[in-house]
Amino acid sequence: MLLRGLTLLAPRAALLTRLLPLPGLGAPRSLSSTCDTNAYDVVVVGAGIVGLAVARLLVLRHPDLLVGVLEKEAGVARHQSGHNSGVIHSGLYYAPGSLKARLCVRGAALLYAYCEERHIPYRRCGKLVVAVERSEVPRLRALYERGLQNKVPDLRLLGPPDIQEREPYCRGLLALESPHTGIVDYKRVAEAYAEDFCEAGGVLHMGFEVNNIQLVGSGAQAPIEILSTGGACVQSRYVVTCAGLQSDRVAQLSGCSSQPSIVPFRGDYLVLRPEKAHLVRGNIYPTPNPRLPFLGVHFTPRMDGSVWLGPNAILAFKREGYGFLDFNARDTCDTVLNRGLVKLLFRHFNAGLAELLRSFSLAATIKDLQRFIPEITVEDVARGPSGVRAQALDGEGNLVDDFVFDGGVGALGSRILHVRNAPSPAATSSLAISEVIVDELEQKFEIMNHGG
Repeated sequence: MLLRGLTLLAPRAALLTRLLPLPGLGAPRSLSSTCDTNAYDVVVVGAGIVGLAVARLLVLRHPDLLVGVLEKEAGVARHQSGHNSGVIHSGLYYAPGSLKARLCVRGAALLYAYCEERHIPYRRCGKLVVAVERSEVPRLRALYERGLQNKVPDLRLLGPPDIQEREPYCRGLLALESPHTGIVDYKRVAEAYAEDFCEAGGVLHMGFEVNNIQLVGSGAQAPIEILSTGGACVQSRYVVTCAGLQSDRVAQLSGCSSQPSIVPFRGDYLVLRPEKAHLVRGNIYPTPNPRLPFLGVHFTPRMDGSVWLGPNAILAFKREGYGFLDFNARDTCDTVLNRGLVKLLFRHFNAGLAELLRSFSLAATIKDLQRFIPEITVEDVARGPSGVRAQALDGEGNLVDDFVFDGGVGALGSRILHVRNAPSPAATSSLAISEVIVDELEQKFEIMNHGG
């Protein structure tokens, strides 16, 4: 799909007329290595929603910079950015003071404004987080207090009559209403970021799968060379990686740490049959259990009018595999040999078995969903799409919960910034994340301050 105003370059594109300026911006020079392709001030690896947001803001703030984006697929937002529930999160769940809390609240406001500006359809349909058992009520009240600390706007607690007014078919003892939660098609948002980027002078290289990152020569001004599996090459002064499911591997290519490691978890959704879509008006979520690693099944309306139910969370045997039988030997080997994963599975063995059961049994999933909407039956649902979550783990088997941005050391590592962990709500937060990343680039790479 060709986007409006989008420049798509083949991996062996001709040399740009504006070459990488060294030692100062605005002073082009010829390349001295065997790299016969394009040269940039900054290259972003990964054309998911975060990478595109960062690249877009770079060229908008610094129009004199030469910025390229490298993407191994034939189009943008092909993985996590295009395989998600489409929820615009409000910032309820995240630890006060964390990057997630701060960037989600700001990111949601920025995203709504951007959708208005770019005429991207969205719905501010709201969300109910529902307690259906008495043991969940204290946790829900604590979540309400956390949301207030995070400055999530217009939160309120609802008793049973108000729950049914808001969601006529939902049952619960208490609910937390977040009216500014919404839904959007994040693939369309990512495409709009790509359009903005290219119209501002940025260049997208599609079909460029990075397999090596190295310095050409020595010294502080030596360019960074990025090679693809197909033999293509670009050079850049600085690199930002936003590689999602491949983030740990891309970081290692540059000599940076392998931690945190990525373990892929696949989430499978059910879809409510169209004649039953009236059962759900907005997002309906369970009260989170802090003892469990994942949130649990929930109800999510979509922009096309459908309603998704789920997801489960089971180990994937292919990082970018969305089918039940998808398998990749390298991905599987990396997963099963991950010592942190072994510790995680041991701690949450029973929860893992329950997730596995739900992946095989519609009846088990429906039983969970009926806690909230008793009218739903097995006949009301069909199997739907799947997504794969890049779950970052530390060596002790702890889920890395917050966003993680870091670099390396040495002549190469000190000129690279890695987005190591950007799980949900990264799509909601993408514009706010881009502000943090570009601010960091401006501080870390002082020469960029002269770019615009």
